[in-house]
Amino acid sequence: MLQSRALVIALILLLSTTLPEVHSKTIFEKDRRDWLVIPDAIAAYIYETVNKMSPKVGQFLVDAAQTPVVVVTRNFLIRETTKLSILAEQLMEKIKNLWYTRVLGY
Repeated sequence: MLQSRALVIALILLLSTTLPEVHSKTIFEKDRRDWLVIPDAIAAYIYETVNKMSPKVGQFLVDAAQTPVVVVTRNFLIRETTKLSILAEQLMEKIKNLWYTRVLGY
């Protein structure tokens, strides 16, 4: 029991999020720039499953996910992945423009 509780806590801390955020975002939104939406959805699923079995442990997971260390780390990851996503979009736009101008001759 202790090992499974530690595993659940580790997963929630790894994939941590605030629960209202997960339900307000969709995985397939076109304008999504942060790459943590899938881990957020997984964390919400884990929370819902654990909360059905034990609301007390579910509340503990919510409290653990909202600790300052987890929130700061998550916000940092969101900021950095957003920057990477913007750079990737710009690179794809440049490649597309090169393709159209150099290769296809438009």
